[in-house]
Amino acid sequence: MPIKPTYESEIAFQSDRRKSAVEFIKIVSDLWYDYSIELVLFRNQLMDRNVSEILKLHAYAGEFVNKPISIFDSVDMAQAIKQLNLPASKLDIGKLTYEYHKEDLSNSSSFAFLSKKLKEAKQQSKIEPKDVVLYGFGRIGRLVARELMGKSGSGSQLRLRAIVTRDKINSETLEKRASLLRSDSVHGDFPGTVSVDKNLQALIINGMTVYIISASKPENIDYTAYGINEALIIDNTGVFRDHDGLKRHLVSKGAEKVLLTAPCKEIPNIVHGVNHLEHSPDTIDVFSAASCTTNAITPILKVIEDTFGVVHGHLETIHAYTNDQNLVDNMHSKYRRGRAAALNMVITETGAGKAVSKALPSLENKLTSNAIRVPVPNGSLAILNLEIKKSTTLKKINNLIKTAALTGNLVEQIKYELNDELVSSDIVGCTAPAIYDSKATIVRHDGKNIILYIWYDNEFGYSHQVIRLAKYIAKVRRFTYY
Repeated sequence: MPIKPTYESEIAFQSDRRKSAVEFIKIVSDLWYDYSIELVLFRNQLMDRNVSEILKLHAYAGEFVNKPISIFDSVDMAQAIKQLNLPASKLDIGKLTYEYHKEDLSNSSSFAFLSKKLKEAKQQSKIEPKDVVLYGFGRIGRLVARELMGKSGSGSQLRLRAIVTRDKINSETLEKRASLLRSDSVHGDFPGTVSVDKNLQALIINGMTVYIISASKPENIDYTAYGINEALIIDNTGVFRDHDGLKRHLVSKGAEKVLLTAPCKEIPNIVHGVNHLEHSPDTIDVFSAASCTTNAITPILKVIEDTFGVVHGHLETIHAYTNDQNLVDNMHSKYRRGRAAALNMVITETGAGKAVSKALPSLENKLTSNAIRVPVPNGSLAILNLEIKKSTTLKKINNLIKTAALTGNLVEQIKYELNDELVSSDIVGCTAPAIYDSKATIVRHDGKNIILYIWYDNEFGYSHQVIRLAKYIAKVRRFTYY
């Protein structure tokens, strides 16, 4: 019979694990604030995590790669990274640890292994920080602001300098803006400080001044008066949806590039990770980050199209209600959206099926699409019913998506979910725009028809895609090892 562990030995082991987690948290913070090196664990953020969260993430990592990922190993790897003297980087310590053990380098130190793996990092050219202005401060704007200010580090990448709103700036509006940033009914409290400077007409976020500018027309703003130059304007108002309207931002003094957080017919619609490299910021001034649904389905569709080929298919999105619906029944430009959002499932249209072809031209006219708005405030589900050219099996397709979530160009975009009981509230706060539900996949007996379920946090996951694209446009992407 196997020897059962004693309660005392279990307590001692758990104590050692938690102490190691404390040490790990300190190294993660030191690397970020002192060297602008961000560590993640299979794409899961590690900054501002507590001990229990760190250990839980390690348990997920072990399950994901079918091999234990120990907190003790992570501490060893993090210490070695600290000794390497790397430039600004984003490193997946989970993947590095997995590869170290997979290559059976027991006779080689973690320092020697990392020196070889990360040698390209030292070839990275110096990054010039970029000023950012948020034009609009709604759901997406506030989440982008939270992420930019929570991850400002040493300020070597994107610097949030100002927020433009249409309301009059006074003590009351400043306090209301600050309150909405501090607390969110869906995403919880902002893990930082937010105060108001009435004299400067600014919010002080984590000790940094972010000006609040009132303007009804973008061309009337002089950003240089606030010390802002060559800024990236992230327009999340939805007011301007064509090229001419968005170009108005570039008339402003101090503005250089524009990024729209919505789809647009006349400018490049980009799903970061899929087609961003096809559109150079050296030649393009106005970009679109497409929609949350397009960002959710396109990474998965690319994997399927590249491997099996898509004959045709249908997309059905089960989408959280949004601010363009009515709280109670009232007049609306769209018939069904006028009905009470929190009381009804509402059939409406989505352009995501057609929008996919802007990132994946081979899918032109192959997808139909529709949407059902449902009574939840956040967390959505895309169902892809696809007829494919090459036959497959359930095991093959799940392994394919899992591989794409572990290696390649889509590791930031796809999260492979193992949970047997996944529901919409579980995916709130996920940074990946596409969460593949491996337990829900259906494959027809002949292997030519597949039904895939892709969850997405239509606010949080999309906001992170916006930031990834913003970093690409601003040329502040660090060396990344995923």
